[in-house]
Amino acid sequence: MRGKYVLYETIIFINCTRCISSTGFCSILNFYFILIFFVIALLYSSVGFGGGSSYIAFLLLFNVPYEMIPIIALSCNLVVVSGGAFHYIKNKQVEAKLILPFIVTSIPFAYLAGLIQIEKDTFKLVLGAFLLIAGIRMVVRIKRDYSENKIPPFWVSSLLGAFLGFISGLVGIGGGIFLSPIMYNLKWGKPKQISALCCLFIFFNSIAGLAGQLQKTNSFDSASSYWGLILAVFIGGQIGSHLGSNRLKPRYIEILTAVLVIVVALRIFFFS
Repeated sequence: MRGKYVLYETIIFINCTRCISSTGFCSILNFYFILIFFVIALLYSSVGFGGGSSYIAFLLLFNVPYEMIPIIALSCNLVVVSGGAFHYIKNKQVEAKLILPFIVTSIPFAYLAGLIQIEKDTFKLVLGAFLLIAGIRMVVRIKRDYSENKIPPFWVSSLLGAFLGFISGLVGIGGGIFLSPIMYNLKWGKPKQISALCCLFIFFNSIAGLAGQLQKTNSFDSASSYWGLILAVFIGGQIGSHLGSNRLKPRYIEILTAVLVIVVALRIFFFS
């Protein structure tokens, strides 16, 4: 049954890309660009990740206008993690006391950051710095001890949520890539609780940041030109979710992503 579903989704994806090509859409985003995003979403969703840093990295490599990068990355993040968010809520794996302090502050700050007008050079500097930090974070293994855990103080969660929400809205990184290791290192919850929190954190940040970005740029028409990427990550995310995590270990994806985002970060600093 699972194999038939994956085959069906793959056929839909191939037909959609043919449709995109026939309508001249490839003048903006060629088939290979869409295929890359499809593969990223498939791989990341299969192990419960969103893939935001990889989307941003490839958008930079393909020289997409910088003002569109946060909008596209947040949109793709939202599409990929929405399924996981629904799953966690449906299965009652969300710990309200743990997640609410982060969400309450991250949402308004993500929105406000999305409204900020930022120069291209400043945007690249901030983005490069956080991509480099994200890449190094993924290379370094985190020792995880689940023997005991605790709920962080409200004010600590609120401040951290506000900071990561701001970064999310500003450059298009969901924030989960930074929140997850902090929570594991400080033992702020069990593994499933942390996974659920990060998934919902990315989900709500992406909505808020995207709203601010679209209001700032008033570029909904321009953003709609990239609908092929949204479709690709949706189908890839669906297939990845059904495949599960048995095909590729999360650590392999972390290493590949780390290499990619570090290379892109260095490219921003030294060659742009």
